[in-house]
Amino acid sequence: MSLNTPLTRLLGIQYPIIQAGMSWASSCAALPAAVSNAGGLGVIAAGPMRLEDLAQTLAEIKTLTDKPYAVNIPLYRKGAEDILDLLERERVPVIIASQGSPRPHLERFHRYGATWLHVVAFVEHARKAAAAGVDALVVVGCEAGGHPPANEVSTLVNVRSVLQHVDCPVVAGGGVADGYAIAALLALGADAVQLGTRFILSDEARLHPEYKRKVLEAGIDDTLLVGRGKLPVRSVRNAFTDRVLAAERDGQAINDPAAYEALLASATLKQASLEGDTANGKVEAGQCAGLINDIQPAASIMATLVQETERALKRLRDMQS
Repeated sequence: MSLNTPLTRLLGIQYPIIQAGMSWASSCAALPAAVSNAGGLGVIAAGPMRLEDLAQTLAEIKTLTDKPYAVNIPLYRKGAEDILDLLERERVPVIIASQGSPRPHLERFHRYGATWLHVVAFVEHARKAAAAGVDALVVVGCEAGGHPPANEVSTLVNVRSVLQHVDCPVVAGGGVADGYAIAALLALGADAVQLGTRFILSDEARLHPEYKRKVLEAGIDDTLLVGRGKLPVRSVRNAFTDRVLAAERDGQAINDPAAYEALLASATLKQASLEGDTANGKVEAGQCAGLINDIQPAASIMATLVQETERALKRLRDMQS
């Protein structure tokens, strides 16, 4: 089966399934290549990578797949311009950018035929990015892991709202762990769906085993949005989130913002992802962690997602009789 949407045709992929760019988890070639080879769009997360490591990863992925793949780049990161120069030199086929304006960069990437997707969480940012000329938007809701919108609007509402204001393909993300959710978001109007947490629990995700264990054991109500006073993050409940919640209850974000910032900075994603400190590090994951019960190879995950999407779409078609 293939699922044809404006975005699958634009990207040259078989299925409207995009593996989210996840720092450390997909800061490698193995996971993105496996997803791309299975008909989706694999995404290298360049956010935490040194320039030389990213260059090596780009060389490696070309030996692992001849399918389209993407690189995710937060435009605010230190050295972003050097990263973009590398992506241009290597003719990376798809750029997925976030946290910055795409306008200064689009011309040079479009010049060699790259497709630019831009991640947004608010209608205002979606409208600006679409007006700048991005090829598609990735719209995330508050269920998503990592940095979802601080206003806590759900994927279901956020995607529909953006679709009312833009005229370009839209990828929906947040709260998606299976093919039934993929079918739901396609029915909602999305042209593809982005999954992060489901691919955290893949064999190829480059994460400490304790990180995967913590996410695998999480229920649907075991992730929390913390740091609303700054850049909020959805993380699995642990000692770090308990400390932040206590500080927020005590009004520290308002009464002692410097101490609050120091508290938020006291934990890192790397601490949990690579070092395995899942008590004090940021264990970023979405609410859908509670829907996932196993760790599988990425190709098996893709096959299951496609089968489930097929069944869900058939169920909808059968309702028309």
